[in-house]
Amino acid sequence: MAAAGAQAQGAASTPVAPATSPAPAVSGQAPAKKSPGTNGSKAPGKDGAQTPEQEPNTVILSETLHYDDVKKTSVFTGNVIMTRGLMTLHSDELQMREDAQGNQYGTALASPGKMVTVRQERPENFEVIEGVGRRAEYDGTKSTFDLIGQAVVTRFICGKPFDTIRGDRVRYNDKAGTYEAIGGPESSAPAGRVRSVMEPRARTDAAIAECRAQQGKPAAGKAAPGKSAVKP
Repeated sequence: MAAAGAQAQGAASTPVAPATSPAPAVSGQAPAKKSPGTNGSKAPGKDGAQTPEQEPNTVILSETLHYDDVKKTSVFTGNVIMTRGLMTLHSDELQMREDAQGNQYGTALASPGKMVTVRQERPENFEVIEGVGRRAEYDGTKSTFDLIGQAVVTRFICGKPFDTIRGDRVRYNDKAGTYEAIGGPESSAPAGRVRSVMEPRARTDAAIAECRAQQGKPAAGKAAPGKSAVKP
């Protein structure tokens, strides 16, 4: 879940999973790494996916941190709050590892009676995706979150709930904007089933248009006054 150069902030700020042994950051935040290319950016991979160097910085707050430089693993415990780009995760424990290519994998756990929560903002559509589960797993190679055990994922538009999916396991693909749900004994829906409530597309489009108008932004495909919608 964390990209290279991520930070853990508790009693002290410590870089997470650096290429070498961790050392305290002077400013409290490790400098972002720049890749070769224009403006310090690196061209996307052949499949269009971001390379590890292009992924957003990750900041993690916790009470404790155990880091293993040999195994490239980190374990955060105690009121864990992870922020990565426009995504925020809350849990009681967060276990992370990194492979040889720099891809990140993580498992978030909640104490008995609590839930792991994940919130992903999508400002281009005025959307917020919120998910809860007893456990959450992240696969950096696929940009997927799995919420497991009493899982619920809700889509909000302009702060209002629209779509809801319940199941034993719900997978959300942030890059593709897709969902998968599986029933089971720990489903949040009755009889261990998957339950989904989806608003009609016309209603969600109208909600997005209304939110856009309230914020004074031009409708999709239209340029702001005085600007051309067609690029030369």
